[in-house]
Amino acid sequence: MAAPLILVLNGPNLNMLGLREPEIYGTGTLDDLETLCAETAEGLGVSIDFRQSNLEGELISWVQEARGRAAGLIINPAGYSHTSVALMDAIQTLDIPVIEVHLSNIHQRESFRHHSYVSHAADGVICGLGFAGYRLALIALSDILEEDQ
Repeated sequence: MAAPLILVLNGPNLNMLGLREPEIYGTGTLDDLETLCAETAEGLGVSIDFRQSNLEGELISWVQEARGRAAGLIINPAGYSHTSVALMDAIQTLDIPVIEVHLSNIHQRESFRHHSYVSHAADGVICGLGFAGYRLALIALSDILEEDQ
């Protein structure tokens, strides 16, 4: 039997990790984050499809592709968290567990970052733990998928 697939989506500007505001986001790169996720997934017996886009419509299309393909979704919508009703709507159509992840603690930042539309559609939210948040999201999804079997 094939390992369950978890789609890991990353929103705008996450391709700039390691360069953009390292005091907030750390010095690790998106490639470093993908490696961490791949290694964690392998240890959990799941597979990942790790992607990043700066385009809202592309993220929405990828969420829609998850239907019938992925067993779970981890998404860091980045700036679209606070603006994209369309991304929230796409996530709400899914019948798989969804975890929203943010590298920084959005509740300690500017007030406009305190609200996330995506949180309304997610089963859980992890924020403020840096790269470890992705590892914890993968562990949580793996546990959820095991419980559902």
